[in-house]
Parts: sequence; structure tokens; C-alpha cells
Amino acid sequence: MSDITTKTIVVKQDVSQVYHLWSNFENFPAFMKHIKAVHKVSPQISHWVMDGPFGKDLEWNAQITDDQENRRIAWNSIEGDIKTSGAVTFSPLNHNETQITVALHYVPPAGKLGLAAAHIFDNPDKKLEDDLRRFKQYVESSAPSHAAS
Repeated sequence: MSDITTKTIVVKQDVSQVYHLWSNFENFPAFMKHIKAVHKVSPQISHWVMDGPFGKDLEWNAQITDDQENRRIAWNSIEGDIKTSGAVTFSPLNHNETQITVALHYVPPAGKLGLAAAHIFDNPDKKLEDDLRRFKQYVESSAPSHAAS
């Protein structure tokens, strides 16, 4: 079983600030509920740790496949418990706002671990929407504002 979900949100912040916060994957535990840690392994590869079933973490490495500053970041998992790929696009809007669109594809783990982890992957649209809402709050409270006073 695999799922693809796409969600969009508008953030009240300049596109360069939004891109900068998103592209630092080590920020993700601050707004992604099930992500425990992200560590940069190399300029293109990061190691992800997610809460799993029965206290067992799910871990994988992801590789950036496309990085266009202030426009787009795409990735693909290269090894580990979860197979995932996707892209996030950043579109500048008027008044220092940025539209973020995330397209996420993932395949949950198989076997007994997969059955136990099924609740983590239930309702992916809602989970992505919640993560984006938390990212919006994170950006709007963390990044310096460029709006005129």
C-alpha cells in the first residue's frame, strides 16, 4: 500500500525566510508531530528518526534530488524503514506571503512492524495538513518579519 497526498498553505513570511527554515531539515521535529530527529549526513543526505510502534523508532535516509533556492525542494528515501519521496514548492505572493505546496508519497513498512505502525499512517491528508499548520505557526513566530510597520 502506498499513499500520495498534496496540501497547500499560505504563510505570512517572505519566501526566502520560509525556504530557509524548511531547507534546514533539523527544524522538522519542531513542527512535525511524529518526527523525533533529523541529522544532516552530507549536503544532500539527511537521517530521519520517527516515533514508531511499541517504542521502536522508524529510521531512514533521504536524499535531496532537486533543490532550487526559494522555489522547490524534492527528495527520495534511499534506505531505511520508510520509503518516501516528494517535493515542496514555494511560491511568493503579495505582501510578504508565501504559498507552500507539499506533495508527499510514502510506502509504510511491511510485515508485523507495518501492521503495528498502521495508525501512524492513518489519514495522511489530515496529518500533513496538521504538520503544515504547525509549520505556519513555527515560521510566523520564528522568522523575522519583513513587512512594513
